[in-house]
Amino acid sequence: MANLISKSRKFNHFLLNTKVHLLSPFTTSSSGAGGGGGFIKPTGTFSGESAAIFRPTRHQSGKAGEQLDTIDYEEDENQVMDFPGGKVPITPQMKFISESSEKRLPCYRVLDDDGYPLPGTIFEEVSKELAIKMYSSMVTLQTMDTIFYEAQRQGRLSFYLTTAGEEAINIASAAALSLDDFVLPQYREVGVILWRGYPLEQVANQLFGNKFDYGKGRQMPCHHGSNELNYLTVSSPIATQIPQAVGVAYSLKMEKKEACAVTYFGDGSTSEGDFHAALNFAAVLDAPVVFICRNNGWAISTPINQQFRSDGIASRGQAYGVRSIRVDGNDALATYSAIRAARTMAIKEQRPILVEAMTYRVAHHSTSDDSTKYRPVEEIEHWKTAKSPISKFRKYIQRNGWWNDENESELRRDIRKQVLEAIQAAEKVEKPSLTDLFTDVYDKMPLNLQDQEKCVKDVVKRSPKEYPSDVPI
Repeated sequence: MANLISKSRKFNHFLLNTKVHLLSPFTTSSSGAGGGGGFIKPTGTFSGESAAIFRPTRHQSGKAGEQLDTIDYEEDENQVMDFPGGKVPITPQMKFISESSEKRLPCYRVLDDDGYPLPGTIFEEVSKELAIKMYSSMVTLQTMDTIFYEAQRQGRLSFYLTTAGEEAINIASAAALSLDDFVLPQYREVGVILWRGYPLEQVANQLFGNKFDYGKGRQMPCHHGSNELNYLTVSSPIATQIPQAVGVAYSLKMEKKEACAVTYFGDGSTSEGDFHAALNFAAVLDAPVVFICRNNGWAISTPINQQFRSDGIASRGQAYGVRSIRVDGNDALATYSAIRAARTMAIKEQRPILVEAMTYRVAHHSTSDDSTKYRPVEEIEHWKTAKSPISKFRKYIQRNGWWNDENESELRRDIRKQVLEAIQAAEKVEKPSLTDLFTDVYDKMPLNLQDQEKCVKDVVKRSPKEYPSDVPI
C-alpha cells in the first residue's frame, strides 16, 4: 500500500495501528518502508484511517550531488527560530532539498492481473451483490461507450468522449461514495452519474440535446448534470471544477453535514493554476473534499513526461499539506477501498484528501482525436487487453463463483438492447424551443434579452430553410 508520512512522532503510534496508508503532509520521523512497489502489512481493522510511515529520499543527481541531501538534516533541537507560521529548527549546514525522492511513491493494489488478491493485501470486502453491480455497471459503461462512439461516427451525434480503460475508476469510486456527497466531475465520469441512478435514456437525451435534456440542449454532448443526484453539470474549461469543489466542501463543513465534495480531473488538469489554488485553499480551510486525479498518461496528445518532473500527482499533496495516496485505477477493489477510506477521513477528520488513480486512456481523447498519430498502436492494444480493469474484475468474481459465461452473454445482450432503444427514442424527440436560449438566467427576462429573442426569431422566419426544422420557434 502507499505509505503515510505522519505529522508527528506522537501521531505515528496511532497510525501504525490502522490499515490504509496515505502520504501525510508532514514528516518528522521514519520507519522501515518497503522500496519500489512493496507493501507493509499493518495490524488492526480497516477503519479508513492512515497507517505506516514513508521516509522520503532522493533520486541521484549528477549535477549537485554534494550540495543535496534528504529532508532529514542534522539539527540542534535547542536552536529554533520562531517564524510566522511556527518554529523552524536551525542547522549550520547549507544543504538544499533534493528535487525528487530516490524511491517513487508506491501504488496501492489489491488484485493482480489475473484477478487474484495479492498476498497480505488489506482491502474493503465487497458483498456478492455489490461486486456484481459494480461489474455490471462497468460493462454497461463499456457497451454504452462503444455504441455512442459508433453513432457519432455515423453522423448521428456531434461529439463523444469514452471512458475506455478507466471504467474501474468511474464505477468503483462511485460505489464508495454516498448520494449525499457532491460530485464535481470533469467529462470522463459518466459512469459516476449512472451509478447514482441517471438512466440511459437521459444520457441519450443529453447527447442529442432534445427537449428532455436537463440542460435544454445548451451544453456540449457528454456534459451531464443532475441536481437530484448531487452531480454538478460538467464544464468544458479544464480544471474549473477543482476549486469549486473546495467551496462546496467548505459549505458542507459550515453546515456540519456528514458528507464531502468529490472532484474528478485528469493529469493534464494539474498543469492548470486552478489545481494548485484548490489544494492550497482546501488545506488551509480543512475542507472535506476528495480530489480524484485520473492519471491516464496523456493530456490529449501530451505525455506525462512532458507535463511535469515531479513523481506524478500524489507527491504534490505534501507540498500543500494534503494527505495523499496513489492507487491502481485499473483495480476496482483497490480503488473502492481507497476512496472509501479517503471519504471517511475527509468527513471524520474534516480534511482534504488527494487520490492519484493510475490508469491508461485506451481510447482516443475524443471523437475529434486520433491517438495513433502520437502513440504506438501496440501500446494501446496492450493496455486494452492485458491490463483491462473489466477483465481483471471479471476474473475475480468468477473465481468467487458469482459469475459465469451465461451471465456475461445475457448482460451484454440486454445492455446493448437498452442503449440502442435509448438512442432510437432520443433521436425522435424534438429539440428545445428557441426561446430556451434566453431563459434560466434571470427571474424576469430583461429588455435587452427580449429584443435579442425577437431579433433571432425574425431572422429564422425570414430564412426558414437556413435553420433546423426540428427546433420550435
